[in-house]
Amino acid sequence: MLVNIDNGGTLTDICVIAKDEVYYTKTLTTPIDLSECFFAGISKAAKVIYGEGSFTKLLQNSSLIRYSSTQGTNALVERKGPKIGLITDEKTLVEKLQQSPAEKDMFNSLIGNRVAILADVSDEEAMDLALVSAINNLTTSGAERLVIAIGNQEKEKQYKHFFLLRFPRHLLGSVPVLFSWEFTTDPSRKRRIWSAIINTFLHPTLEHFLYSAENRLRAHKVKNPLLIYRNDGASSSVAKSVAIKTYSSGPRGGLEGTRALAEAYGFKQVLMIDVGGTTSDIGAVNDLSIIADRRGKIENIETSFELSDVRSYGVGGSSIIRVDSGNIIVGPESVGAAPGPACFGFGGKEATITDANLLLGILNLETYLDGEFRLDAERARQVIQTNIAKPLGVSLDNALFLMQEAFAAKMANCLETHVENSKETVLAAFGGGGPMSACLAARKAGIKRVIVPKLAAVFSAYGLSFSNVSQVFETNITDLEASQIEDVKAKLLKQAERHMYQEGYSLEEDCQIAWHIIIENADGSEHERLTLADAIDHTATQRRILILEASYELQHPTLTASLPDPSHTVAATASGSRNVLMQENDSQDIPVYVLEEQPSSASAQGPAIVEGPFFTAYVTDGWDFVVTDVGDLILTDTTA
Repeated sequence: MLVNIDNGGTLTDICVIAKDEVYYTKTLTTPIDLSECFFAGISKAAKVIYGEGSFTKLLQNSSLIRYSSTQGTNALVERKGPKIGLITDEKTLVEKLQQSPAEKDMFNSLIGNRVAILADVSDEEAMDLALVSAINNLTTSGAERLVIAIGNQEKEKQYKHFFLLRFPRHLLGSVPVLFSWEFTTDPSRKRRIWSAIINTFLHPTLEHFLYSAENRLRAHKVKNPLLIYRNDGASSSVAKSVAIKTYSSGPRGGLEGTRALAEAYGFKQVLMIDVGGTTSDIGAVNDLSIIADRRGKIENIETSFELSDVRSYGVGGSSIIRVDSGNIIVGPESVGAAPGPACFGFGGKEATITDANLLLGILNLETYLDGEFRLDAERARQVIQTNIAKPLGVSLDNALFLMQEAFAAKMANCLETHVENSKETVLAAFGGGGPMSACLAARKAGIKRVIVPKLAAVFSAYGLSFSNVSQVFETNITDLEASQIEDVKAKLLKQAERHMYQEGYSLEEDCQIAWHIIIENADGSEHERLTLADAIDHTATQRRILILEASYELQHPTLTASLPDPSHTVAATASGSRNVLMQENDSQDIPVYVLEEQPSSASAQGPAIVEGPFFTAYVTDGWDFVVTDVGDLILTDTTA
């Protein structure tokens, strides 16, 4: 058994892959203690597979457990995390770190005025006193974690020595500190410092839970380590992972699954949108390649690490919808899982699209989460009447349509920046909220075809299955001769041997290694990627970076599917109807189709509702759907 867990802001998805079967379920995220939903999810999955009381059986039959989380992404989107202090020796650094609007917003949210400038001194006693004074002043002003960014690497090492002498880590009052040169040797100071700041912000969100979960797994005699899924599409043990690489890691799993869809169906360009509770995550697969940046961006801020080009937007099923100066605003704040949308009945007092879809009739209050969770329509009605209808001076019905329109418009606006050719683009819509708004958003973005995977509700969790345990090592060889490069290769191999041993594998006996060289431009972007055998030319401003990737191949699922023949479709069979509000004071009974009951090539026209496992797809007027041979849903806009 391969257990994949994708932890979202509102719901946690569990996908267990056996040899010939995929099992899956969902559970509410418990933000106060993430280990609760982690183990509750495993317990629910065990019940699905083996029956009651089989939690331990699933753990003991599992080859591995892979975990991804949007907690860090959500924390950054909502700016919920520790207060950070910055210590530097450059007076103009603060200005350099805020040159773009995105940088300015991030800096003000994470650091603000918690900055200390060290005087330019070489005397060790003066350096020691200056550092102690800076740390005391920043912690007094509320800094909970510190980043130290000194221009000279050797000098930064000196400051680290003083810090460990004055503030040893065993003291209760010791504040966690990250030294920028220690974190990454990227020559770009700005990227290096931003990477350290973002990592420092994300780290505590994951640290306590991950080690707690690992300890609880050991208590159940689980021998294999918990693996953390990373943004680069690989996995690693908790001890060998860094927080910044978990940013948008769940959506990277969705991208891997999207690539498998593209290959199975022969799609050239697929744009994925993973709509969760707090965010919508968007990425692209072109010609079976996942777009990644050598110096990946987080909220348009360049970092030192390669990241897939997945962008997170503050629009999801639990995003707060409010009225501001007569306009409807969607997100980025979210009610999360606690208290959750008002219709969850946990005390939520804000309006969300989940509340609106319930009152519109798109969601069935008795079948949400496959009937495991009953929704409260009256609570949804109260919050929308109070927060949307009354401030706008409109009826409740009108407020629902305005919320639906605003949500679809924001989703479409997020999609439009990623669409290269709307006629060629296929939108893969998944997550709990993706299938519900896909038709409305796709039409606004000019996209004519949508695919909703049968596993849409847990598709990112399913995508984790395509990863291997991997570590990447690199070094600058720009000015080295061939003989010197051989020495460097030997050192990198030793480093890889040590790290993969810590992962639990022998580099020589268990792992595959791959060498290549990146020609890097002066700004840090990738110019060209070559094998060691290629002739390597570069300009005076470019650098040669030697890369070694060591990986242990894990089990992967296979995905085979084909598009239905349009001339051989059959009529889909409705299981009933649902009364859906189509316009103000006008509702209509529209057919409801249960996806798992439809044969291959089953087809019907909208408006319609398709109930999938743990998701609801709303097929609006002017769209039709057809079911593929593996149970996926293809939606096509039939309007001119």
